[in-house]
Amino acid sequence: VGVKESYQMTIFRIIAAILHLGNLEIQGERDGEFCNVSSEDEHLSKFCSLLGVEHSQMQHWLCHRK
Repeated sequence: VGVKESYQMTIFRIIAAILHLGNLEIQGERDGEFCNVSSEDEHLSKFCSLLGVEHSQMQHWLCHRK
C-alpha cells in the first residue's frame, strides 16, 4: 500500500483502541441521567494502554459531559 511500517502500527493501534472502546460496558443510572464505567473493565484498560492515556481520567471523562 506504500505506508511506512511505523505508520501502519500507529493506525493498527488506533483501530484496536476504537474496537475495544466499542466493547466497553457503560452502566446507566437514574433513568440514563448518569453513567458509570467499571474501573476493572478489561476493554477500558486495553484502550488506555493502546493510546497511552490515564485510566482514571478516561473513566471519568467517558461519563461526564464537560
